[in-house]
Amino acid sequence: MSESSKKILILGGRGRLAASLAQRWSKNHEVVSWGRAEADVSNLEKLRSQLESAEFDVLVNGSGATNVDGCETAREEARTVNALAPQIMAECATRRGARFIHFSTDYVFDGKKEAALTEDDSANPGGWYGRTKLDGENLVLAESAKHLVVRVSWVFGPAKPSFVDMIIQRALENNHVEAVADKFSAPTYAPDVADWLEPFLSQDLPGGLYHACNSGSCSWREYGEKALEFAAEAGLPLKITTVGGIPLSQMKQFIAPRPVFSILSTSKLAAATGITPRHWHDALREYIFEKHASLPSRS
Repeated sequence: MSESSKKILILGGRGRLAASLAQRWSKNHEVVSWGRAEADVSNLEKLRSQLESAEFDVLVNGSGATNVDGCETAREEARTVNALAPQIMAECATRRGARFIHFSTDYVFDGKKEAALTEDDSANPGGWYGRTKLDGENLVLAESAKHLVVRVSWVFGPAKPSFVDMIIQRALENNHVEAVADKFSAPTYAPDVADWLEPFLSQDLPGGLYHACNSGSCSWREYGEKALEFAAEAGLPLKITTVGGIPLSQMKQFIAPRPVFSILSTSKLAAATGITPRHWHDALREYIFEKHASLPSRS
């Protein structure tokens, strides 16, 4: 390890985003990942004790209660995990003189602004999940100006299946695939997030609130159809390569409201790091080819 390498502790380390951070950063840094078995973030007293005895230069929170509809009923648990636990993490990082990186979501917005959202736009979540995530943001940012809150959207990556993988699997098995056509955001490739945020592992760059997602935007239907295009190009024997569109209003199983427009502007991130996120098409194609192109075609 070089002198510039950091000791990084990642909570929620088995998650889609956190696992990619750990994999990417472990090349240049000393990374320890704690999953639920190592640290139950819903047990606040134990969490504080564990963090106070741990050694780290950077603390990263990849944990959270992310079941958007489940948060509507398990409200106290969602508040504990999404707001109070990050507050404790931020406090422990401050006492250690460490930087804390906390992840949040585009669901803190109400989705009414039909333009890219900046960090200066007012957050107004429509559901309990978004409300608890916004509370967590505010508590972390109030703790120290060195800490980071990073909002992401529609995360996909190799650690855990996501919407992309679900659509491809459906197209392998069915002659008809559908996805919501009137909800818009920007996909976020987890390994790319690791590259964008690595400059922040040093405390040279300013803390605060940042948006991090790939460039471009799309609906769920467009996202799914592009995934099928790349999957077919990679040689997968799909039964269908088009995705039918359905309105968000037809998703009767949804309990919590979803923001219709939640496209995040990454201008602030690019200005701080000098890194402009690549288009989500390029990231998605790389992901699908790395996962599927080397596999033999199914008969």
